[in-house]
Amino acid sequence: MRAIPAQGRSPVPHRTAVVLAVLLAVLAGLLSASSTVAADNTANTASRARAAAAGTFRNPLNTGPDPFMTHWNGSYYLTATQGDSIRMWRSPSLSTLLAADPVTVWKDSDPSRNRNIWAPEFYRFGDRWYLYYTADDGIDDHHRLYVLESDRDDPAGPYHFKAKLTPPNHADDFAIDAGILQHNGRLYLAYSGINQYQHNGLNIAPMSNPWTVSGNAVAFNPSGGCPEVREGPEFLYRNGRTWMTYSTCDTGKPDYQLWMMSLPATADPLVPGNWKQHQGPVFSRADGHGVYGPGHHAFFRSPDGTEDWIVHHAKTTSASTYSNRTTRAQKFTWKPDGTPDFGRPLALGATQNLPSGDPGSGNHWINDDGRSSGDGTVSYTGTWNTGTGCATQCFWSDDHWSDRAGNTATFTFTGTRIALLSVRDTGNGIAALSVDGGPEQRVDFYGSPRTGETLQYLSPRLPSGRHTLRMRVTGEHNAQSGASYVSVDRAEVYTD
Repeated sequence: MRAIPAQGRSPVPHRTAVVLAVLLAVLAGLLSASSTVAADNTANTASRARAAAAGTFRNPLNTGPDPFMTHWNGSYYLTATQGDSIRMWRSPSLSTLLAADPVTVWKDSDPSRNRNIWAPEFYRFGDRWYLYYTADDGIDDHHRLYVLESDRDDPAGPYHFKAKLTPPNHADDFAIDAGILQHNGRLYLAYSGINQYQHNGLNIAPMSNPWTVSGNAVAFNPSGGCPEVREGPEFLYRNGRTWMTYSTCDTGKPDYQLWMMSLPATADPLVPGNWKQHQGPVFSRADGHGVYGPGHHAFFRSPDGTEDWIVHHAKTTSASTYSNRTTRAQKFTWKPDGTPDFGRPLALGATQNLPSGDPGSGNHWINDDGRSSGDGTVSYTGTWNTGTGCATQCFWSDDHWSDRAGNTATFTFTGTRIALLSVRDTGNGIAALSVDGGPEQRVDFYGSPRTGETLQYLSPRLPSGRHTLRMRVTGEHNAQSGASYVSVDRAEVYTD
């Protein structure tokens, strides 16, 4: 007896129905398995993206100029010119230096040397650290060189004042940018100061210990792209050769750049003719990457000692200005003839692999279009302008901007801290920022001249977890600005 078919349907024999049911069950299982595989693939892709992000970093490392850095005992230690004191940043990973809290390692009460404190550098000799710097009494030509000694075996001190560094033939002359040359078991003080070639010229003097100059300084006349400055000498050692790299041109110019000389292993460094001049700059502006005035640098090794890195300052504007100099780092290699190959300066915000042996931290970026290398996104209320006109000045060459009061951009992220980087401009105004619905903080996005990839805001440290940062356009601006735009470009999220 046949079952009466439902209205509008064809009758299905019992055996066929059973087979169809089995096929449908199999198909459902396949679809379920396919969905599980797809979900697993998505999770794996996200996991791989997070792992890749944990092994990368982006510049800047710091907002200051004249950087010096070393890796010691599991941490990076960084100093930069601060003006009124010497501060040091410490972090186990290069990727978290921007969010590290500084420690003030020196502040001087002596009025002859407590102003315009520049270019600190620190070296370990024995079980103590020696920190070299320049300072004055408020008059630039009164800059002199000084050295501190640590109380214990720690780059971050505490330190005590050790000595003034004065070559006998330049006992009371302008001097800045101390760098220590170690050659054939002896120490030498290299610095920029008055000589017959420049007001800021290169000089080298012998030392009997890390705090005592033991003889007259010898003047050098190295080549450079500009006539007025030779400063910031630093040293590399490899395969029996010593390399002296130095900055030329006024540091405010976009053409500030690095040049280089070399010295054989057995040669006397106090004989200028023993140094061989390398022709042409070895590290200079890269307009296509939006990098101007790269210089005042130092060298450091990766944590496992297998890679060579340069840390330097540079700007994102071609204007002549001493502002907007930020600390950046990138790896360099060596040419077949044994000379260092520094390559071209990388764009600010370019994603690089961390130095070999760097543990990373899991921090990640959020782009203004919502893309993220980790757990984060951004959403907008109101109408925002968007485009790619800022090119190398912006992360991924794009950004959002608005001057409409009340418009908001809200970052949602999982971590402990967030940093906002974007363009500063002469038409920018004031934003109001609040974390997790808390009180608003007013931040001025104005800047002159226009610069890109500038750190606008760094949040306080937050409990590890899910957070929001809301940016509200106020429609206000300061008296110097011509408009009230605020911009959204790149956010860096920290999870340490």
